[in-house]
Amino acid sequence: MNVLHVVGARPNFMKVAPVLGALRGRPGVAQTLVHTGQHYDANMSEVFFQQLGLPAPDVNLGVGSGTHAVQTAEIMTRLEPLVVERKPDIALVYGDVNSTSATALVCAKLGIRLGHVEAGLRSFDRSMPEEINRLITDQLSDLLFTPSEDGDENLRREGIGREKIHRVGNVMIDSLVRLLPLAEKFSLAQFPARYALVTLHRPSNVDDDASLRGILESLQEIGRRMAVVFPVHPRTRQRMESLGAALNGVQVCGPLPYVEFLALQRRAAVVITDSGGIQEETTYLGVPCITLRGKTERPVTVSLGTNVLVGQDRRRLEEEFTRIFEGGGKRGRVPPLWDGHAAERIASILCG
Repeated sequence: MNVLHVVGARPNFMKVAPVLGALRGRPGVAQTLVHTGQHYDANMSEVFFQQLGLPAPDVNLGVGSGTHAVQTAEIMTRLEPLVVERKPDIALVYGDVNSTSATALVCAKLGIRLGHVEAGLRSFDRSMPEEINRLITDQLSDLLFTPSEDGDENLRREGIGREKIHRVGNVMIDSLVRLLPLAEKFSLAQFPARYALVTLHRPSNVDDDASLRGILESLQEIGRRMAVVFPVHPRTRQRMESLGAALNGVQVCGPLPYVEFLALQRRAAVVITDSGGIQEETTYLGVPCITLRGKTERPVTVSLGTNVLVGQDRRRLEEEFTRIFEGGGKRGRVPPLWDGHAAERIASILCG
């Protein structure tokens, strides 16, 4: 069996690493790793490959940045001849980035079987580009590997046959479990003893001047009570600079490699984010999470985990922070099958 893995952005790398590992050494399995180049900065890409133990990609399409349409079209144009040449038995795609939906379209038109790792997640908000990518990919997939029960329910409601749906757990947690011992040994001497960790990158939060300014003002308020550590995403930094925004009392740094960031999450008093994957990681780690979004495609992190949604409501953000600051944050529990073995279940299904 010839398996073609296609990745393009940091969240994909954490998901593909355990699947590649689980398939490695299986009799009759050959693997090709394709990096579309959707994330092309060394801190956003190459360092993650090194830390996750990923081999160098067999092919890098070098797509780079662009609008959603330009990026998707470039991926499709550059990927199609490769798929024709390699003739994989199945292509595996991960998560919900443009590389995922672009690959799904190419494979569907060429008659190549497609497996979607992290299928079935829904925010029910089509203003999010990721939601469109999820909907397209799931409708075109032959095998849908879901991380939680809500994913199964969403797919069945959309008319996808039960025989295609396989609940395997969360492959992102596989990488976390494997690298957590290393993260726990990592020195954080340059950071405060107790801190709130912040990530911010979604257009709904950073592209609107009023929203971004309001969030930054809230972070400064929080910083008067607890140290705040803020690894700033490049596009967020650009927006902050265009606003002329200063963050007094907030420790700002650049994007961090996976192990360093995992170490920061593990020891944070609270994480304030608009990321999808961080909602999952904090739930596994038992760290309170405040999400600056009104909806989430990962509701299990709210129903079972440590996550609270506050949208763009500054009052709610500060109330939830106060609750955590005073020792009243959500404790939560780890969802079923988030046990570090999801990739092994995927490999067994593919090879069964």
